[in-house]
Parts: sequence; structure tokens; C-alpha cells
Amino acid sequence: MKEDFLHYVWKFKKFDTLNLKTTQDEQITIIKTGDYLELAGPDFFNAQIKIGDQKWAGNVEIHLKSSDWYLHHHEKDIAYQSVILYVVWEHDTEIFRENNTEIPVLILKDFVSSDVINNYSALMTAKSWIFCEKHLADINDFVFKNWQERLFFERLERKSKFIYDLLEETNSDWEAVLFCLLAKNFGLNTNGNSFLQIAKALPFSIIRKESFEVENLEALFFGTSGLLQSEKEDVYFTDLKFRYFYLLHKYQLERSYIEPVQFFKHRPDNFPTIRLSQLANLYHKHQNLFSKVIPLKSVKSVYDLLAVSTSLYWQNHYQFDKESPKKAKSLSKSFLDLIILNTIIPVQFAYSNKMGVSMPEDLITFMTEVAPEKNAVIDKFESFGISSKNAFETQTLLELKNEYCNQKGCLNCALGMELLKNN
Repeated sequence: MKEDFLHYVWKFKKFDTLNLKTTQDEQITIIKTGDYLELAGPDFFNAQIKIGDQKWAGNVEIHLKSSDWYLHHHEKDIAYQSVILYVVWEHDTEIFRENNTEIPVLILKDFVSSDVINNYSALMTAKSWIFCEKHLADINDFVFKNWQERLFFERLERKSKFIYDLLEETNSDWEAVLFCLLAKNFGLNTNGNSFLQIAKALPFSIIRKESFEVENLEALFFGTSGLLQSEKEDVYFTDLKFRYFYLLHKYQLERSYIEPVQFFKHRPDNFPTIRLSQLANLYHKHQNLFSKVIPLKSVKSVYDLLAVSTSLYWQNHYQFDKESPKKAKSLSKSFLDLIILNTIIPVQFAYSNKMGVSMPEDLITFMTEVAPEKNAVIDKFESFGISSKNAFETQTLLELKNEYCNQKGCLNCALGMELLKNN
């Protein structure tokens, strides 16, 4: 038994509300269960309860055992002095306020039917992957779609926290925020942190000033990454290294420690050299990129705006000093789809929130144009009858799995609640 189950039972009155009595045999009438805010302090705020002939307004605290009151030191916390009813599963001690008045206690298990307990146990019994996997396909489509919208915006809210942190670090420079985010996501999972460190180590004012010469941007990116530390006969390498040290001196930049970039296990087109060159060319091609990204509302508009390749040198190289067959290494549509998911949509959402502009329908429509992601999580949902036609649906399934299923948050999940109700 877990406390979140007791919260669910109390919130939705999944118990016999007509015959309730305290441990002191006083009749309980629930007028209002209270607001479940999940904040510090009692579990339910602003409840209204009649105990005996007296009507009370205040808060309700819920625990598995009444002795948990003392285990959590509530008797010393002023926030709990307004508790009018203590709801427990098992009663093992009397509870008193600081002024020595006894707090009425309700033993909830005496009033919950075996059907409710059995439904909860059935849902929470471990399965091979997620608890409700055998029943997912049976959930009402309207409930599922509404929950997906909620999951989508919860995911964006989570991603926005990182963006707001960057905004604070950059003194509210949205162009710099976008640069950091793009750098991180150009690095993908393996090099994302290193690329973000590179972006943070380079004041964006310098990127603005040097964007007219792509070689200077490459020199800054490769030099900061540590890729220019060795000695090579390569003419392009030598030129970038000269430019890098000149720019270090020009702007009085301090050399920062950057987590080494990785080539291992990457497809050549994802080598850090290729991605850094593409990022440099993107900022060489577009000044004021943020102002061009915010109005985007379609996948095609992103493809058109971010249609960049590497510098000429990298068309027949993947690493310095090692020539390879010539290939135009443009940003692929699948890579740009990832940029839409992880950079453009989150930035648009965060910016609109900061500006007080609501654009939920536009973002959902935008996301439905992006191809669905392909990974093990999405494949698993597919095996349970939950198919995805676009990235909006795959993103919500990832949020569901990571933030609810993996956390055993069935009683906070609309799908889990629906299954309990139907059972």
C-alpha cells in the first residue's frame, strides 16, 4: 500500500462516505475533500468536514500509519496545526496538536471496498514493461488524446526550465540562448554537453562580430573544443589554428576546459568536426537567427531556413589530415526534425510564455507535421496497439514512459485513473 493510493481514494471519494466515523466514534460528513495541491504542508487544503455536530474548515493530512505524524515531525511544524482530520490506513497511536488537543483520526481501510483495493493491486502488479500494458489499447480514445495534449505541454514545460536558466546566464539574450541550444543539439547525445560548453565559453557578441567569415567561426569552435591542440601538416588546420590564437588575443578570451568531443561509435556524418562546421556555416549564413526561427510554423519553413552544409574543406574530409571521397554534407531532414523537436519548438514555447502569448494549437499543428521518431520505446508501445503517426504522438509517449510509467505514477496519470474507474 502506498500513500498516493490513499490520496486517490480520498480525492475521488472511493470509499463509503455515508457511514464514516472517527476513532472516537464520532460521525464524519465530508462537505469538501479539499484541494490536492502537492505543495509543502498538509496533503489537502481548504477541506470542509462536519465531525459530530461541529463543522470544521481546514486541512487534511494523510499517512499510511498515524505514527507517521511524529516520524515526519508534524507536531513541531506550524503548517500542520490547522489539520482538522488525520486520515490513515492503520491507526497505531493517538495524535495531538501542540496545544495538546487531539486531532480526529479516520481509519480509511475500514471504509474502502475490496473491489477498489483489488483494482489498484491489479493495476500496480509488475508487468514486463509497464503496469497497464495489457489494457492500453482499451482506453477511451478521447481520454487518450486529451492526455497526450497534457503530456506534450508538460514536456515543453520541463524543457523550458533549461531555457530559462540559459536566459538568466546570457542576460536575457534570446539569440545567445538559441545558439547554446542549437550547439547542444548539434552535438546529439554523445557530444551535446561538450558542444554546450563550447557555446557557453564563447560570448555570443563575438559570434555576431565574426559571423561574416566562416573560417573565423570554425577557428573559434574547433579551437575551443580542443581539436586544434595537436600539430599537423594540413594547411587548413594550420590556418584555423592561427586564426584561433589571433582571436583569443583579440578578444582576451580565457581558454576553458571543455569535455573532449567523441568520434567513437558515431557515423561519419555525425562526427563533431562535421557538426561544428555545419553550425559555423549556419551562423555565417544567418545573422539574427532567433528572429527568423520564432515565426516558423511548418517543417518546410525549417528545412528552407536551415539548409546549410559544411565548408568546402569538409566536403572531402571527416577529420583533419585524412582525405575522403567528396560528399556534400548538408543537414539531413531527419537531423533537422530533431532540431525542431529539441530546439525550435521548445524555444518558441518558452519565448511565447515569456511574452505572455498563447500558441498551443500552433505548436501541436507544427509537431504533427514532423515524422514520428523511431526508437525502442515507440516500438514497444506499438506492440501494445498504440501506433504513432507523427512526432507529436511519439513525444507524448516518451513523456508518458519516462515521467509516469518509470516513476510508477499511475495514480497521477489520466490513463491509470481511467483504467481504475473502468475496472
